[in-house]
Amino acid sequence: MNTVLQQEIERFNRLLGIVRSSLINIGKAIIGEVVMSLELEAIGNSIFDNKTPAAWMKRSYPSLKPLASYVVDFVERLEFMQKWIDEGKPPSYWISGFFFTQSFLTGIKQNFARKYVIPIDEIDLDFEVFSTKNGLDKDKEAPDGAFIYGLYIEGCKYDSNIDMLAESDPKVLYTKMPYIWLKPAKSAELNFQ
Repeated sequence: MNTVLQQEIERFNRLLGIVRSSLINIGKAIIGEVVMSLELEAIGNSIFDNKTPAAWMKRSYPSLKPLASYVVDFVERLEFMQKWIDEGKPPSYWISGFFFTQSFLTGIKQNFARKYVIPIDEIDLDFEVFSTKNGLDKDKEAPDGAFIYGLYIEGCKYDSNIDMLAESDPKVLYTKMPYIWLKPAKSAELNFQ
């Protein structure tokens, strides 16, 4: 997981550098210290229109949010990564907060493969949703795999009473999924139906 964290930090630092330098240059261009280039003007116009600048999105994680929501989300992602650095591996991971989610999922498989000396290409991920029935403790580290949160589902909801997807409440399009335990296992041992 250290490799996953390092790669995430590199991506976030690149994006943060672009955001910071463009904002500094916009400020300088407004007061006349630097020439207002076409790129700076486009960034300034986007900021004025509450749109995330295209120059940022070239190096950004996928997002359709307007600028204000994007900035709040970006800061939350940076805080999640900083907490991981300061306090060590978290007991659960904000999966939608990753820049490149696939590397995190591969990291889970790699840890399992090393622990049990199994080729990584023979490993798949199963899952278990936290509910009132199974008694999982999301505040403790998963024995294998990882506990994740931050997923949403569209057009339905997860009913913890029956441990199944159910009809969503009236006029509710998106609902938040409970915590999920991603459990790696040998592909041959999994019984997907």
